[in-house]
Amino acid sequence: MSDGAAGSDFAELLRELKDRSGLSYGTLAKRLHMSTSTLHRYCNGDAVPADYAPVERLARLCKAGPEELVELHRRWVLADAQRGRKADAPEKRAAAAGTATEPGPEPKPEPKAEAAAEPVRDPEPAPGPDTVRVPEAAAGPDAAGRRGRRIPRPALLAGITVVALLGAAALAVQLPSGGTDAKNTGTTAADGTAAHHTPGNSAPPKTGSSTAPPSSSGSSASSASTDPAAGAADGAAPDGSSRPADGGTATPPLTVDTRPYSWESPCSQHYLINRGPADVAPPPLETDATAWVTAHQAVSSGEQYVTLTVQGSGRQTVVLEGLTVRTAQRSSPLAWNDYAMGYPGVGCGGNVPTRSFTVALDAMRPAVVPEAGHRDFPFKVSGSDPEVFYITADASAYSVDWYLELSWSSGSRHGTLRIDDKGRPFRTSGDNGRPAYEFPLGGEAWRPASSPSAG
Repeated sequence: MSDGAAGSDFAELLRELKDRSGLSYGTLAKRLHMSTSTLHRYCNGDAVPADYAPVERLARLCKAGPEELVELHRRWVLADAQRGRKADAPEKRAAAAGTATEPGPEPKPEPKAEAAAEPVRDPEPAPGPDTVRVPEAAAGPDAAGRRGRRIPRPALLAGITVVALLGAAALAVQLPSGGTDAKNTGTTAADGTAAHHTPGNSAPPKTGSSTAPPSSSGSSASSASTDPAAGAADGAAPDGSSRPADGGTATPPLTVDTRPYSWESPCSQHYLINRGPADVAPPPLETDATAWVTAHQAVSSGEQYVTLTVQGSGRQTVVLEGLTVRTAQRSSPLAWNDYAMGYPGVGCGGNVPTRSFTVALDAMRPAVVPEAGHRDFPFKVSGSDPEVFYITADASAYSVDWYLELSWSSGSRHGTLRIDDKGRPFRTSGDNGRPAYEFPLGGEAWRPASSPSAG
């Protein structure tokens, strides 16, 4: 196979998978977290991905079979090798040209008959009784030009006396006054700030399990430098955590209404269910999706659309500093049947709402990323000014249990609020290669999907 054929064969298979999926370049680029123009260049053969990971994700989103995945990887290896040879060609030509014009070794000059006479130095004067010779090694790099320099002994003794007096003064300043024990003066942090010692809070914090209910916790980094008097002044505990001064547990100054089974559109929503089509009820309306999912023990397939409504619970403004994704468990995709919520032949569409974010759960470190053209955190909420966030989390190569952590601050209080599905992690699984079913409009039973699902 020639070099040009390797790249064209790779692009041809990419185009075939893309066209068969029925998805547009924009939809695929959004799922792959890349620009539409970059995906165009890959499918047209104008560029070859430097890494195979985006190629595999594209193939899985297009429902490529195992044999197609193997063939696609083979063609990518050949196309990548071709790109490497093209990159090395200019360097090899330059090296060949340099070898052809490299001059031969220059002839060695004839040795001179007589060596140059070594300059005669003036004799050094004998040191006097009040002079001290400075060794060449201690005189620094300029010693060679100042070999005859001498320091008068009175000046040297005066300098030594000044240094000794300064050292004694510094030692006297650093001594503790009143005989205070070193262990009662506090611990100094690595960055130079004093960390307040709390005798009753020396045990390390426990990490929450994947099934722990939503909770609010103070930041350990800031609690180490919190002034106890300032914390008690506004109702916070002396150690900086978010609990009132009377010893009870304070609730965070905000509420989060979580809808883990909302739909961006019925056409894009699929669920995996460990049941045959005869045991599955018809697709529900979006308002009844939670009860339908619970009854069938369904798992979001391909992607999960989570809606968060965040509102302050008091008069004070709350700053939402950021959302963090936490992976509780990752395993192989569920080997269940895939059921589409949209009716075949019925079109779907709509604009991307504001405050929209995406999460690539297949990544090693999933992150909440704003949609193109949408602003990122921080945001502000209050009792009269809520915010609604739309999170689209997609998975193709794994089944992922995950949850979110919302960092907030309000005045001198701060904390982290866990967001999940009523105390359990969200669960999203890839659906590649799974039997797909659809429910025709006006029909009475599920039937095999006429084309690969677009989940």
